[in-house]
Amino acid sequence: MIPAFVLIIAYLLGSIPSGLIAGKAFFGIDIREHGSGNLGATNSFRVLGKKAGAFVTAADILKGTAAASIPIVFDTGVHPLLAGLLAVIGHIFPVFAGFRGGKAVATSAGVLLAYNWLFFLLLIAIFAAVLLTTKYVSVASVTAAVAAFIYAVVHTIYTQDIPFLAVVTALAFFVIYRHRANMSRLRNGTEPKIRLGSKE
Repeated sequence: MIPAFVLIIAYLLGSIPSGLIAGKAFFGIDIREHGSGNLGATNSFRVLGKKAGAFVTAADILKGTAAASIPIVFDTGVHPLLAGLLAVIGHIFPVFAGFRGGKAVATSAGVLLAYNWLFFLLLIAIFAAVLLTTKYVSVASVTAAVAAFIYAVVHTIYTQDIPFLAVVTALAFFVIYRHRANMSRLRNGTEPKIRLGSKE
């Protein structure tokens, strides 16, 4: 399989707008016109409810996992993390949704699941612990991104896995940058908390 073709497929996989599909198919709405206006899992939970939110989260994770798995399954010569990175870029700037996408958290997690499932579980545990403590998805997301970067730096010191460090750094940057408005609302005291156990 031609490397450029692999990267195009990875980008297109990432561009599948799970939140938009779920909203229009099951509720007849465009979630970009509701809540935060974001296509990601958090807004899907808030606007569409728990079941749809869980579907969008799983779909967004699987996009990253599928994209990063293509080079592994087909031995294309493309680094799995590079294909995964293209999927995340597709998720942020989806060609199928007017280049207005999500915040990269779930799809980034899916990429890491394909590459190092133990690392994925560690980040999920960190995300869950911070979410349960603070009730802020944004804080949990940014904390997990920072933790991923720190882990990647330490890991690379011992393994010299430069591609891992480079891609994790890029993913962490995307997540943090895409949450800059959330950080501003946190400073202003206007960032909404998630109500665990509710419809949201």
